[in-house]
Amino acid sequence: MSPEKDSNGLENYAFAIERHFCDLPDTKHGQMDTSTEGESSKLAYCVTDVPPWYLCILLGIQHCLTAFGGIIAIPLILSQGLCLQHDGITQSHLISTIFFVSGICTLLQVTFGIRLPILQGGTFTLLAPSMAMLSMPEWTCPAWTQNASLVNTSSPEFVEVWQSRMRALQGSIMVGSLFQVFVGFSGLIGLFMRFIGPLTIAPTISLIGLSLFDSAGANAGYHWGISAMTTALITLFSQYLRHIPVPFPMYNKDKKLHISRVYVFQILPVLLGITLSWLVCYILTTNNVLPAEPEKYGYMARTDLKGDVISKAPWITFPYPGQWGMPTVSLAGVVGILAGVISSMIESVGDYHACARLSGAPPPPKHAINRGIGIEGLGCLLAGAWGTGNGTTSYSENVGALGITKVGSRMVIVASGVLMVVMGVFGKVGAIFTTIPSPVIGGMFMVMFGVISAAGVSNLQYADMNSSRNLFVFGFSMFSGLVIPNWILKNPAAIATGVVELDQVLQVLLTTSMFVGGFFGFILDNTIPGSKHERGILAWNKAHEDDSSNTLESGEVYNLPFGISSYLSSSSWLRYIPFCPPGPRVPSSLRGCAADSNALEPKQPLGHPEPSQIIIGVAL
Repeated sequence: MSPEKDSNGLENYAFAIERHFCDLPDTKHGQMDTSTEGESSKLAYCVTDVPPWYLCILLGIQHCLTAFGGIIAIPLILSQGLCLQHDGITQSHLISTIFFVSGICTLLQVTFGIRLPILQGGTFTLLAPSMAMLSMPEWTCPAWTQNASLVNTSSPEFVEVWQSRMRALQGSIMVGSLFQVFVGFSGLIGLFMRFIGPLTIAPTISLIGLSLFDSAGANAGYHWGISAMTTALITLFSQYLRHIPVPFPMYNKDKKLHISRVYVFQILPVLLGITLSWLVCYILTTNNVLPAEPEKYGYMARTDLKGDVISKAPWITFPYPGQWGMPTVSLAGVVGILAGVISSMIESVGDYHACARLSGAPPPPKHAINRGIGIEGLGCLLAGAWGTGNGTTSYSENVGALGITKVGSRMVIVASGVLMVVMGVFGKVGAIFTTIPSPVIGGMFMVMFGVISAAGVSNLQYADMNSSRNLFVFGFSMFSGLVIPNWILKNPAAIATGVVELDQVLQVLLTTSMFVGGFFGFILDNTIPGSKHERGILAWNKAHEDDSSNTLESGEVYNLPFGISSYLSSSSWLRYIPFCPPGPRVPSSLRGCAADSNALEPKQPLGHPEPSQIIIGVAL
């Protein structure tokens, strides 16, 4: 979820770029804004442009850093359910694997999927049902795995404990992802969206963050001072200092050596907050301020607890499918994962439209959306096969970054995908992230999960919240999503139908807050009488409807590469396949942006801003 996303996604800009050339489409009336808002509606590079290679790399690094918080958080949370709290080496393998798979899925999505500059990574929508599955009695971690002094990470017994849980997750994710592949490539996503409105989406997304409060509290509770400092720093950088530029010296041929302003706090608030807190923990550790006895409060804030992880981690590691063994499948796990898959699809459709607006592209046509959802399902299938313990989805944080950098080129995201694959291959990278102290992780979770919860509530802006009907639907859905899972977790023996498989399915579903809240929201919103205007359906559809004022010809952006679209268009019957593009269109004139999807050389239109003006913002 994106903490910065507003109505048009263009609230802020991070670089002092003086000249811009691509106009963003106005999503309402086709009129350009004036003054500062109009100036911020300019892109340095449109979606089909190819920036210089060095600019692609630097901006690609920034996108990786923007997504890294969400990507590394998932394996760190899963490690608790997988009994891996005290196995740093395996945690580093999981982080490397999720980076590697995220890179592959990003390349697939940009090349053959929606074809917009949108990054793929792990998803919290699958984290909730995964943790619910791992909390079942048969998967509860043995008591000895919670004691670091009793854990021998190389013993066959310990390896089987966590790998058996991982294999169960893998199989459930792989089977559940087939549903997303089917919905995407069959075009059924449009039918799904017809019955799902803001009052279904709001409790579903909000309860993803709220259901993880225990994980955030457990990590932050190891040292509340350190976690509070991390939260305060991230809040300071992302909210209070985001409009304050930092002067940096730079040089170019025209201005020679001069000072340029960089909005560094807006670009990397999470990374800066974690790094500074990490540094403080290191200083406190080296000066023996933090206790060295495991039983004392504050011990988990030390930075030397996993000091041998980096030295033991291999320099090069190649994640591969089935690296944890043959996946197993359980009905309960599959049904739980399906609830997360549906939520992920709904969120991704919204991200596609937001990404198109911010990258200077026309609204995505149906065939592109179908293809994007289908490729995301394929990405979840790959993630399950490789053993990340999670799936993949579109990252809203990186959609918001497009509005910051003013670079909407998909080649930048291609560079990000390649970089994530490289990070997944270098084992030392994942090992470094595992050494972040738990209280620092807890402070990051406090911010991240709070923003996810608020992002879900923000969907209510489309509905009439002065309506007692809508207040009842949302309030009851949210409260039920908190009460029912909490009671089932405290009374696991209450579900006893006599059929073991049915008991397991109900156990997973009823302990997944996201499913319970979303289920009640869906049923009540579609059965209690109310107009479409009152329910927010009209406003929701209007916000995602196609706009005829395109800045780029739709075919140039969304058609398949390598001449595949031309080949498919030559057969009349292939045009009726939901994920195939329609017949060829006559290219329309572009609004100030010379786009060519087949261009191989970097473009430098006359008067284009110096790449160094953009480089300085990400070179940090």
